[in-house]
Amino acid sequence: MLGINYAPEPTGIAPYTTRIASGLRERGHDVRVVTAFPHYPQWRIAEGYAGWTRGEVLDGVPVKRVRHYVPTSPQGVRRALSELSFGARLVTSRWGRPDVIVCASPALLSTAMAAGRNRRAALGVIVQDLYSAGLEEQGAGARVVRVLGGVERRLLSRADGVAVIHDRFGERCVERLGVDPERITVIRNWTHVTEPEAFDRDALRRELGWGDETVVLHAGAMGVKQGLANVVEAARLADTSGVAVRFVLLGDGGQRADLERLADGVKAIGFVDPLPGETYAQALRCADVLLVNEKPGLAEMAVPSKLTSYFSTGLPVLAATEPGSTTAGEIEASGAGLRIEPGRPEALLATVLELAADPARSQAVGARGPAYCETVLGEKVALDAYDAWVRELARTKGTA
Repeated sequence: MLGINYAPEPTGIAPYTTRIASGLRERGHDVRVVTAFPHYPQWRIAEGYAGWTRGEVLDGVPVKRVRHYVPTSPQGVRRALSELSFGARLVTSRWGRPDVIVCASPALLSTAMAAGRNRRAALGVIVQDLYSAGLEEQGAGARVVRVLGGVERRLLSRADGVAVIHDRFGERCVERLGVDPERITVIRNWTHVTEPEAFDRDALRRELGWGDETVVLHAGAMGVKQGLANVVEAARLADTSGVAVRFVLLGDGGQRADLERLADGVKAIGFVDPLPGETYAQALRCADVLLVNEKPGLAEMAVPSKLTSYFSTGLPVLAATEPGSTTAGEIEASGAGLRIEPGRPEALLATVLELAADPARSQAVGARGPAYCETVLGEKVALDAYDAWVRELARTKGTA
């Protein structure tokens, strides 16, 4: 398995890639991983990781880590150079003679470089984000979209199998990228945050600095596509109107410093550093409303990984997203949240106040989340599907 993100990174695709690797090992596969030094979402190498290459074993899986370029501002050319440097480390690493190579995308460029080196093994690509859709929605130049869209098209077209995390992704792969529908498998992400042991919710709220107000929590990366300036402005409106609402941004990312500067002097917002697994699960459950916030114009580029964790809590989810987005589809399918227009801080605050004024409605909406997790987003179902997918890849290529 090749991928730029892996444990101990706490958010994004790392928990999924990590669990897929260990789940395949549990199902009888000999799994090896080549990945980067942990760096996300802070965009700096984690403490305790030094040198050029490092080997370790996590959950019984041998993991080889290679150092690559990590930009402090992961935008544009710097982001591309980061992926290219990781790809260069991948293609110069020893892989042995595997029957199947599974690449996690993102990162697209490094995945394409690794796929280009492969001549024997079956190639499977797990698509967590669609680059071409994301570039279009973020307003990238036509030439950039054309070039990277071409890379994505060639990569997915040459893969022996493509696993996508949502039906919408599969449809786009067929319609826009020309991938043979017979080679596409939909395997949903699951809730990777486990139910925490019993804890004192009031005490943890006090420890986090939260009082008697309605706490609206956004967990995860703070990047461009999250468009979190909208949340800062909603908090500013809360200050002005004097309502008992606190917005909390939990996590890190390339935009955090800018957001903290924007929020200077705003009392109704707070920032919390990334938390370890058990404490993270507890913190989610200490909130009153869980927020997904997306930049206006985004519709198909990704399914926020935080959604699966949110649904497991039994709390209502508020999604500031476009009406036709993949996120909006998940909110509608689950029935576990409400959608509002993105980039509208006044609508964000007003909807929070509506939920706070109607506890029965909030409870009813939130209660649908765990049921959706159990029936649609189960870990065992997903890992069994990856097991079958990898075995079929090997049979298709004749390497099994």
